[in-house]
Amino acid sequence: MNNEKTEIQKLSKKRLFILFTSFFALLILIFVFCVAYFWYEVYLPPDRNNTQQSSFIVQKGETVKEIAAKLRVENFIRSSFWFEVYVWYKKQGSALQAGEYAISPSLNIPEILQIITGGKVIPNEFQITFPEGFTLNQIEERLAENGIVSAGGLASEITDDFYLQYKFLSEISSKDSLEGFLFPDTYRFKKDISKEDIIKKFLENFDKKMTPELREEISHQEKTIYQIVTLASIIQQEALEEKEMPMIAGIFWNRLKIGMFLQSDATVNYATGKKARQASADDLKIQSPYNTYLYQGLPPTPICNPGIVAIKAAIYPQASDYLYFLHPLNSPAVYSKTLEEHNRNKAKYLK
Repeated sequence: MNNEKTEIQKLSKKRLFILFTSFFALLILIFVFCVAYFWYEVYLPPDRNNTQQSSFIVQKGETVKEIAAKLRVENFIRSSFWFEVYVWYKKQGSALQAGEYAISPSLNIPEILQIITGGKVIPNEFQITFPEGFTLNQIEERLAENGIVSAGGLASEITDDFYLQYKFLSEISSKDSLEGFLFPDTYRFKKDISKEDIIKKFLENFDKKMTPELREEISHQEKTIYQIVTLASIIQQEALEEKEMPMIAGIFWNRLKIGMFLQSDATVNYATGKKARQASADDLKIQSPYNTYLYQGLPPTPICNPGIVAIKAAIYPQASDYLYFLHPLNSPAVYSKTLEEHNRNKAKYLK
């Protein structure tokens, strides 16, 4: 009888052990599942292959619950609940900052939280540099690259107000663009700036750089700002170094003074849209007022937006008897007084 009782007790203990072990194993499975599910919801992004960023705005005063709901609606997260849980776990509820953020579905919840709590907002201002010699088209393209204005948007924004506000534009035909007067520099633009305000930034800078002393000297020479800017734009494109600009300016003024054709490859390139240092034989035959091999005098408009060094060179050219210049490869400019001398230099340096 005692043996039977002992066997029953052993069996009960064995069953209890199995039951306890099974229950413990179940708890472990549940724990592993919860951890895996937590990792899935929190650390696995909705679409790791979709790196396309979109704007996400956190309004001032929005709660964690409201922000989580918006993130879920816009498919940046799978579950608003787990976003709230993670924010609570990290104790970051008071650290969420209002602003506009760039977020993509390839980010997980910790990464999104880091962006919003770190205040990594999309900048409202952009700093853009426009080098000397940029054309209107190049300026529009660089603005478009930075999301400021679509390409081709500035040329159509010229209004009568500009002509009234900036007296130096009085010499420009209403049919012409502002080529030459969009002063090259580094500017800061707000993201939502209007095209009119963009143009004003350029023109105001030009107005400032053209000091009263420079304007007085131009008037003293019985020239116009438009003539100076037009020639400066050619100098800007022809010179390889700034130190060459006064001499090249003097050569071009010498040509104009005696009625000689300017013969600038840079003006031909403006007509053809090419960027070659030397125009081809076919290009030199193109019927365009910008072909200064066929048309005498200055071209009808500037061919780029020159910097202040080129403008000053056009105002204060270096006096000389030279009428020609060329640029040997990797060498300083070579100057000539006669066509015969120029041809000899071409044969010598441009082999």
